[in-house]
Amino acid sequence: MDWREITTLEEWNDMLARSSEREQVILKHSTTCPVSANALQEYENYLKGSPNQGADYTLVKVIESRPVSNRIAEDLNVKHESPQMIVIKDKAKYWTASHWAVTKAHIAAVLD
Repeated sequence: MDWREITTLEEWNDMLARSSEREQVILKHSTTCPVSANALQEYENYLKGSPNQGADYTLVKVIESRPVSNRIAEDLNVKHESPQMIVIKDKAKYWTASHWAVTKAHIAAVLD
C-alpha cells in the first residue's frame, strides 16, 4: 500500500471531510531532518507490511507545503512538530506522535 502526498489546502479540506467515513493518517515530514527521514522509513515499513485497510495514508512535506502543514495544526488544534504522525477520525485528531515515537510498532499498535 502506498501513501499519497497532499500539497494544497483543497486536498487537505477533502481529506478532513473524508475522515468522517475513513480514518486518515498523515505523516508531516521535513525533507531536511534526519529524525524525519527515520520516521518516513518507519511509515513506509508499516505500509509494506499488512496496514489497516480502513485508512487512507498521506504525506505532507512541511517545508514545501507550509500552508497545508500550518492549516492542519490549526484545524486539528495540534502543536506543529516534525516529524509528526496524526490519525484523524470524524474531522478531529484521534492520535498523534512525533519524533522518535513514529515507529512501525507504534503505528501498528494504534491502527491495527
